Amino acid sequence: MAQTIAHSLFTEFDINLFKGGKHYRLYEKFGSHIITVDGVEGTYFAVWAPSAKSVSVIGDFNYWLEGEHQLNVRWDGSGVWEGFIPGVTKGAIYKYKIRNTSNNVTTEKADPFARRCEHPPKTASQVWEDDYQWKDKKWMKNRKKNNALDAPYAVYEVHLGSWKKQIDENRFLSYRELADDLVKYVKDMNFTHVEFMPIMEYPYDPSWGYQLTGYFAPTSRFGYPDDFKFLVDKFHEAGIGVLLDWVPSHFPSDDHGLGFFDGSHLYEHPDRRKGYHQDWKSLIFNYGRNEIKAFLISNAIFWLDQYHADGLRVDAVASMLFLDYSREDGEWEPNMFGGNEYLEAIDFIKEMNAAVYESFPDVQTIAEESTSFSKVSRPIYDGGLGFGMKWMMGWMHDTLGYFQKPTEYRKYHQNELTFGLNYAFSENFMLPLSHDEVVYGKKSIANKMPGDEWQKFANLRLLYSFMYTHPGTKLLFQGSEFGQTSEWNFEGSLDWHLLAYDVHTGAQSLVKDLNKFYSKEPALHQKQFSHEGFEWIDHGDHQNCIMTYIRKGKNEKDNIIIVLNLTPVPRENYRIGLPKAGTLKQVFNSDDKKYYGTNNYKNTKLTSEEKEWNNRKNSIELNLPPLGMLAFKFK
Repeated sequence: MAQTIAHSLFTEFDINLFKGGKHYRLYEKFGSHIITVDGVEGTYFAVWAPSAKSVSVIGDFNYWLEGEHQLNVRWDGSGVWEGFIPGVTKGAIYKYKIRNTSNNVTTEKADPFARRCEHPPKTASQVWEDDYQWKDKKWMKNRKKNNALDAPYAVYEVHLGSWKKQIDENRFLSYRELADDLVKYVKDMNFTHVEFMPIMEYPYDPSWGYQLTGYFAPTSRFGYPDDFKFLVDKFHEAGIGVLLDWVPSHFPSDDHGLGFFDGSHLYEHPDRRKGYHQDWKSLIFNYGRNEIKAFLISNAIFWLDQYHADGLRVDAVASMLFLDYSREDGEWEPNMFGGNEYLEAIDFIKEMNAAVYESFPDVQTIAEESTSFSKVSRPIYDGGLGFGMKWMMGWMHDTLGYFQKPTEYRKYHQNELTFGLNYAFSENFMLPLSHDEVVYGKKSIANKMPGDEWQKFANLRLLYSFMYTHPGTKLLFQGSEFGQTSEWNFEGSLDWHLLAYDVHTGAQSLVKDLNKFYSKEPALHQKQFSHEGFEWIDHGDHQNCIMTYIRKGKNEKDNIIIVLNLTPVPRENYRIGLPKAGTLKQVFNSDDKKYYGTNNYKNTKLTSEEKEWNNRKNSIELNLPPLGMLAFKFK
């Protein structure tokens, strides 16, 4: 059996960058790489294990025997073990067997940099490479305008394992099957972007992908790495951006994963107060260690570089920012200034965002951050964290809380809808109705709505209409667009059979048209992060539960007047003030027949009167449908 040959892909400069936490393309060096040395083909292996006494590559090519292929430790104190094994080629299954230098603990670990992993529940890594030829040159060249902050940005959030299944064979759809079905659907629905819940390899299906063990490998549940590239390529061909959920906040303690990697606390912080997440029973990265920062930033860069992702939605940012997150007194230690901010994690986040935007200025990083931490989506030079956008969790909470209330009580709670506009422009906010809102007994979005079936779906249409005319970008979880009535079940498929009923096709048609409306109308996206893009006409009519406002574009002719009737009582001859005299044209009606609305409340006289109302010189009387949104522009 061929022995390990001393060989290195690392230069002295690589090692210095790695030790300093500044090497952002570690995936080009670490892991397994098929190369030729002295005319012999084989695989080069490199792994970081500074507390190891010995490291062996074990696999199907050496009968999993320790010592057959020992790696050599570098002389420079970097803790890098490496070597070339002749004859090991693509598809070989392997792990690292690591003996600790001080306590003689032995671990068997998957490769942290593996490009492919075995299909769970198997846990080994696989030597892999592909020569996929990308066909998205046009998209990549032009995506800057599609990802810009003044562009329409409507995201369809997807869990690949449960969007749709091959029912007859009781299996997942493959990446390539999804490249037909999912791409066509997202395109037909007029979403601008798709967001995948984590597709990096994970061992436990009920974690939905948020407990990662293979940070550099797309999960093998749906196919091979080049198949996933094909899926991304097809989305780009259809003009749709691809966002990936990314989880630098914690990782599981599975035996083959990153935890206690070389018999020491290598990836996780050694202090349990910083290294263990009590809610998720998982481990937390040691953000103060340079090599860990380089690992994580390299991982973020990897998905943008190797898989042409158009952005990263960063999970659980709040848990990284605060030392006392989900901890009681005595379970955390203040920082050097006596505060609760996790300074090392904050520095890591800033460095990650700076590195991403330096290499890929045409993508977006999006923070799932649930606190009032300031300047999350502001530039680092301005004291911010450097994200492109932040989820507006307050809007989600207040809006769903309002819409779940019986309509007769809403007049007492209208401030829950209006309050968000007081801080809507403090960040670049994305409005999320995500998977988190349709699990754990929270009900589906449709079943949160009060009333009989007609009212439920009228409320649903009104909720989405409010969302799409509110400042900010949009995110909607799969199934919500057609009013799925059951909670999301990660083990099953969406209830596509519901589309046999008009009430569900009506909701689906509404979302399809709202996406088009949002993209087509400049006033709804050009100034979506600026107070200049929004103006109240009247937010104080609590008694009738009616709100009116103006969304503004760069040109006044693009401005849109929005009227919301938040009760099932139609309002005839309801007067609103107008910004100027003129004649209106209706450009959207959520009560339209094709949305399963009544279509009974027409507005035929749309010329303003010189009558003061809402502190404006001109006004108009309108007929407002029950639980409906109307949108108008001046002719």
